[in-house]
Amino acid sequence: MLKLLAALVVVALLALLLSGCVERLFFHPDSAQYSRPEQFGLQHEDVFFEAADGSRLHGWWLPAKGVALGSVLHLHGNAANVSNHLPLVAWLPAAGFNVLMLDYRGFGRSEGRPTLDGVVDDAAAALAYLRSRPGVDGGRLIVLGQSLGGATALRLLARDAGGVRLAVIEAAFASYRGIARDAAIQSVVLAPLAPIATPMLPGAQADPVAALGALRVPLLLVHGTADEVIPFRHGERLAAAAPPGTVFIRVDGARHMESLTRADVQRRVLEAMVAAVR
Repeated sequence: MLKLLAALVVVALLALLLSGCVERLFFHPDSAQYSRPEQFGLQHEDVFFEAADGSRLHGWWLPAKGVALGSVLHLHGNAANVSNHLPLVAWLPAAGFNVLMLDYRGFGRSEGRPTLDGVVDDAAAALAYLRSRPGVDGGRLIVLGQSLGGATALRLLARDAGGVRLAVIEAAFASYRGIARDAAIQSVVLAPLAPIATPMLPGAQADPVAALGALRVPLLLVHGTADEVIPFRHGERLAAAAPPGTVFIRVDGARHMESLTRADVQRRVLEAMVAAVR
């Protein structure tokens, strides 16, 4: 009996250790400078605000050129920082939208250490800041989430969507444990450990696909069929569970987060954004 208990304790400790490792695989932050707004002819302002736990968060404010139609909260993917993701949204100010880019805790100049629940809190803090910013119409907001940011956006909007007219979600995954298993099967080291580690990740009740049941915001989903990081089936699963009226843009041949770099997809997304804020 003692040997069995000891074995169970070892397995439990191993699971806790592995779950931490698996959760860290969701995040690859750094503080390198990849691009600057000036390279795209954009004005910008460094902004700082606090998350619920007191972590000081950093973001970039990119004002619209001319009179703003609305304001966009951009939630980026799991790597680098806002300067790496800037090219993906640099087209929006010229189209008439203010953009607030957020670096989650531990990314770029933001304090703290990222966790799957923590980045949702960070997104909530950014949305609250955006609503309170002088000159911003808090009733004409759009949330644009890409990859991890898309999953985070769905969880955010399930609990707080005040003033948000549209959610644009690109290349998001449906399930934390599901995408972890998808990543693990590609690794000789992680594959045998996945059955132990993945159950320690957030459960089904916290999954992005579960958040869709509480969503009361018009939704536009975008996913590339050749996505090598988050397989297209995740987008299909989100679309199948989404509220009536959701638009799902299938982008044939697009790889991970490539869809919104295509002019035809940008046009369709922009049309939906303009219609939403008007």
